[in-house]
Order: sequence, then C-alpha cells, then structure tokens
Amino acid sequence: MIKIPLRILLVEDNEADVLITLRTIRKLVEEPHIEVVEDLSSCRNKLINFIPDVVISDYNLPTCTGLEVLQLVQQKDPKLPFIFLTGTVHDEELAANTILAGASGFILKKHMNNLEDKLKPLLKQVVFRMSEKEEIRERLRQNKIAINQINDYLDNLKFDNREQKDNISKIKNAIKDFKAGRDEDNREA
Repeated sequence: MIKIPLRILLVEDNEADVLITLRTIRKLVEEPHIEVVEDLSSCRNKLINFIPDVVISDYNLPTCTGLEVLQLVQQKDPKLPFIFLTGTVHDEELAANTILAGASGFILKKHMNNLEDKLKPLLKQVVFRMSEKEEIRERLRQNKIAINQINDYLDNLKFDNREQKDNISKIKNAIKDFKAGRDEDNREA
C-alpha cells in the first residue's frame, strides 16, 4: 500500500467505472484525495483549485476525447503524470499515440477485473517522481541557505581598498542573479 496521500483527479463519465476505480485506488493508496469530474469543462474548473499528483482519464468522454483532457492538463503542468483508462480503444496505434502525446500509462477497461495489478505500478511511478522532486526541492533549499550565508558574510566584510569593494560588489550581483534564476527553477520544479 502507498503510504503517502496522493491527490488524484479522475475524469470519467461512467458511474460504474468511477466506483470500480475509486475502490481500487483506495486499496492501493492509504489516504487518497480523489476528485471526480465528467468532462473537459469540469476538469478545467477543478484544476483551478485542485492540484493533483496524477490524473486518470477515460479516453471517450461525452464532450471531448481524453487527448483533449491530456492537452489541458499539460498546459497546467507538462510533467504531471497522466493515465488513460478506457474501454473503446482497440487500435494499438492510438494507444501508442497517447503515450507519445505525453500519457504516463494506458489501461484498457476490459482489464477492470485486475485494475489493481495494472494501476499499482503506475501509481508507484508517481510516488517515485514525487520523492525525486522533493529531493530536488530540498537540495535547492540548502543551496539557497548557503548562498544567503555567503551574501551575509560579504555584507559584513570591511573593505580595505576600492578594488576589493568593487570585486565584492560584483560577487554580490552575481549571487543576486543566481538566486533569481534559482527562484525561477523552484517555481518550475
């Protein structure tokens, strides 16, 4: 069982499939936070206030295709894991195209009886990616602390001559530029 709480957005219009998927997720994830929407418009609205760790979407929805949902999600977060769950795709080329379009996984509804076995490795990949992101954020946080300490040290130096003062000023400006770039990287991570 996955111990960390996952935020999951489920895009599905078939109530029976929603129930099966919810039951399966609850078997796999200890504390899931699951939001369910039925169409592209609801998905767009939900993504305003809900930031999922993974999106699971049917391919054929009443008002759109799953590819349109994938495109919407990628506009918000291009790296957000996205899993297709569908019953109507018999074309292997279409399945391959969804993966090429950016989907993390693809599960046929004819395998709903063993959905747990199909979904488990995909959700574990999501958790692994989350832990990698957290490690990166921690390293960035530590680097930011070190840079701030260097900056504080430079602020407290006594200048003996004009050349030292100019060099220290250049270093401080370089640190400021570096920090601005790091802050942008943090927002993207």
